[in-house]
Amino acid sequence: MPTLRTMELDPTKNDEALEVNLDLIEEKRELAAIQEAKSKTKMEKYYNSRIRGTSFRPGDVVYRSNDASHARDGGKLGPKWEGPYKLKDCKGNELPRTWNICNLKKCYVHEM
Repeated sequence: MPTLRTMELDPTKNDEALEVNLDLIEEKRELAAIQEAKSKTKMEKYYNSRIRGTSFRPGDVVYRSNDASHARDGGKLGPKWEGPYKLKDCKGNELPRTWNICNLKKCYVHEM
């Protein structure tokens, strides 16, 4: 018992349509690549707009995170940052170790 789908099928038209699709596949790939690049650019712009840049120079005064240094456990009400420390360059005093920038916070000290 034939169905509407099998009755309407024309093999020659179907083959022609498949050939047209194969001819257009490169264009579709290019369009998909362009759309992907647009999407990645949009996501990158969104991500970069939320990033807060932090940079330190030799001689800056910074606080160091207590969680990272494991200096002392002050409990719930204890200090979260210790310091201030002055950053030194490679010709200055030797630091006992390096610190990740996410564990440092700039300290604004007013000189008198």
